[in-house]
Amino acid sequence: MRLQGSKILVTGCAGFIGSHMVDALLAKGCEVVGVDNLSAGKREFMERALATGRFQFHQTDLLSGRLKEHLGGVDVVFHFAANPDVRQGPNNTRVHMEQNIEATYLVLEAMRAASVRSICFPSTSTVYGEPGQIPTEEGYGPLIPISIYGASKLACEALICSYAHTFDMDAAIYRFANVVGSRSTHNVVHDFIRKLREEPNRLEILGAAPGTNKSYVHVSDCTKAMMIGAERAQEQVAIYNIGSLDRLNVQGIADIVVKEMGLPDVRYDWTGGVKGGRGWVGDVKEMLLDIKKLQAIGWNPMMGSEAAMRQAVREILAAGKAH
Repeated sequence: MRLQGSKILVTGCAGFIGSHMVDALLAKGCEVVGVDNLSAGKREFMERALATGRFQFHQTDLLSGRLKEHLGGVDVVFHFAANPDVRQGPNNTRVHMEQNIEATYLVLEAMRAASVRSICFPSTSTVYGEPGQIPTEEGYGPLIPISIYGASKLACEALICSYAHTFDMDAAIYRFANVVGSRSTHNVVHDFIRKLREEPNRLEILGAAPGTNKSYVHVSDCTKAMMIGAERAQEQVAIYNIGSLDRLNVQGIADIVVKEMGLPDVRYDWTGGVKGGRGWVGDVKEMLLDIKKLQAIGWNPMMGSEAAMRQAVREILAAGKAH
């Protein structure tokens, strides 16, 4: 699918990754229409985009079914709007059904009605569940997610595949590792910074030492990967893993945060976790994605997991946005 010079609609445009994608598309010469209900996104994340004169923002809830009115002349939809909090699943089983599955269905229906034929969709490594193959390639199966969030994203993937084949659309689906960087509003880094500001000598860590061991990718690498994947896709539905070539455990993240905050002699208190030392129900213990498919078409991450995490911690501390 062609991006340069195209008119692109981005749902979730005021969110963490969505706002970075808007900036990247504008830098590529695209005209961008953004849609967000601002339930989690922030207007300040769109300041750079609004200053360009090539970005239109509409405060709209996808569940209202009014997306079609913003799709005039649009060539490609980047559908970021979702509830990304894996930990909410056990406490609110409807949130991922409505904000992920139903919202995606409504986006696809609006696209069908408006004759928009291309969609880019950020999925997640959690669709793999706990795979028997590490690194995990895109063709691994069966896919058995262990969280409601992962299940909802897998359902969205299936809907997109079915619409693409039924209504002659094309799609790029991206299975993300853990994406980190500026404008993030909730993750382990924010949790650690908040706790250390409250109690600088002690850090409570969910789970059992040394914690889960996962791949992390900086948001700047992630947006580049998405654009390359979309532009160079050869399949009607192209599925790509986006991650780094290595992993970092939770203790390693804690060490980075403590060092970047300049705190001496911090005691780590592990809670013991659930289900064999996980931080929460649905937390995957080991994750590393095989990224050879994207590498074969010209993308490589500029940062590994540790460098991405260190950069993200510095960005979050500089912005004073840890919550």
